[in-house]
Amino acid sequence: MSREIVLSCFDIVVKVNPDSSGSITSSLHDDDEIIFCDYNHAIGGLESLILAHACAGVDIKSAAYIEGIKAAVDAITNNLG
Repeated sequence: MSREIVLSCFDIVVKVNPDSSGSITSSLHDDDEIIFCDYNHAIGGLESLILAHACAGVDIKSAAYIEGIKAAVDAITNNLG
């Protein structure tokens, strides 16, 4: 049975399966793929890292981890958004 982890930022929901695979959704992607292509790719990389950490057992719900996500999104937005 998979476990669902809901984070308190950016509507991030991570599902981790017993075999350590999983999926992630969020509200971070921009709908305009042409203009925000680099931004969306960077966000995809961040989401992949969050998912990998969750699958590895890192506490992605900790306050410090959430602050790290917010800082990473700010950096991506400032550089590519």
